[in-house]
Amino acid sequence: MSDEEHQFESKADAGASKTYPQQAGTIRKNGYIVIKNRACKVVEVSTSKTGKHGHAKCHFVGIDIFNGKKLEDIVPSSHNCDVPHVNRTDYQLIDISEDGFVSLLTENGNTKDDLKLPTDDALLTQIKDGFAEGKDLVVSVMSAMGEEQICALKDIGPK
Repeated sequence: MSDEEHQFESKADAGASKTYPQQAGTIRKNGYIVIKNRACKVVEVSTSKTGKHGHAKCHFVGIDIFNGKKLEDIVPSSHNCDVPHVNRTDYQLIDISEDGFVSLLTENGNTKDDLKLPTDDALLTQIKDGFAEGKDLVVSVMSAMGEEQICALKDIGPK
């Protein structure tokens, strides 16, 4: 036995995958799918019949959940597709800084300061106006594949 201590590089990651496999034929409208390495919400699915030799194919049309771009993909229905783990979490808004970052209160009382204001103009003005009026605001944060973005807003009354 040796008395050496081993040094391990810490990645602060439990090794959990950002996606999981699912058969293409089982993915339905309003589900999620990864198209061109972007997490997308499926808005349209069409399946073509098998040809003389081939597989039935699924044609997916998805909208990127973070930037709203429309993406398409065609996959044989028997093959596996990547499906992102999508989480929605509600946080209370504490502060908006001048550089466009928000300060949020988590469930356990800590603050989360690494999120930018959303790029969607309607949502952005709702958040800024509500905060300026002194309302208590709760924002919904959607996270998938290592990305996070504010996607919705709830007003829980005045402070």
